Parts: sequence; structure tokens; C-alpha cells
Amino acid sequence: MGFLKDFKAFAMKGNVVDMAVGVIIGGAFGKIVTSIVNDIIMPPIGLLVGGVDFKDLKLILQNGKEEVLNEAGEVISPAVAEVTLNYGNFLQQTFDFLIIAFSIFCIIRLIAKLSEMTKKEEEEAAAKAAPAPAPAPEPEPSAEEKLLTEIRDLLKEKK
Repeated sequence: MGFLKDFKAFAMKGNVVDMAVGVIIGGAFGKIVTSIVNDIIMPPIGLLVGGVDFKDLKLILQNGKEEVLNEAGEVISPAVAEVTLNYGNFLQQTFDFLIIAFSIFCIIRLIAKLSEMTKKEEEEAAAKAAPAPAPAPEPEPSAEEKLLTEIRDLLKEKK
């Protein structure tokens, strides 16, 4: 029983629930960003570079060969797979990352500005609602200041 109770306390903590909500929203947001990248941003970029799909860009290190059979159906030379360096896929993933990072930056910045605006509005409302504080009374002069004032006044009287 103690295990279930501990697990329930853990699962219902605010941080765990907040994290779960963040993961779910992040997954949905990831689909939106993927669509923006694949369907809106990459087609014009591909058009600018001559209609090339970045995912198809590759450097062939070794050409592939089909297997060769003799008339009896025996393998003379086996098939060889093509060996490629798929730098286009790397470029695509890099673009995806940069766009996702920029999108998240923009959203966080927007949230921060909205939060800042809300705080300012709350402070202004609180300032309007609360009466202005009375000015603080001037501090009483120290004993030295009082003595110097008396000396000044005595010197003025002698003149």
C-alpha cells in the first residue's frame, strides 16, 4: 500500500503534471513546425536551388551493382549495395532544427513580453487603487548638526 501511495503523491506533484502537459503540447507543436518546414519553407528554398529536394542530395562513394546470373541461374557476381554519403538529409535536419529553435525562441519571447505587459498592468492597477504613501518625515538632525547650527546662528548674531 505504501508504494501506491508514494507513487500517487509523486504523479500528482505539480512539476510532473506540468511536464506531462509540456510534452503533449510539444508533440503537437512539433507536428505544426514540421508542416511549416516541409510544406511552406522548404519548397521555395528547393525552388531557389533548382528544384532540388535536399533529402535526395548525396555523394555516391560506390555505385551499386545488380547480381549477375549465368544461363543456369547461378550467381556469377553478387549484388553490391550503393554506398552514399547522404549530406542532403543532414542539411534538411539542420534546417528543421534551426527553424524549430527559432520558432520556440519567438514563442518564448512573445510569452515573456505578454507576461511583462501583464505585470505592468497589474502594477499600474495596484498603484491606482492604493493611496499614495505619505512622504517620509525628514530625519531629525544629529547632535553634531544641532551644535553646528547653533554656532552658525551665534556667528550671525555677532556680525
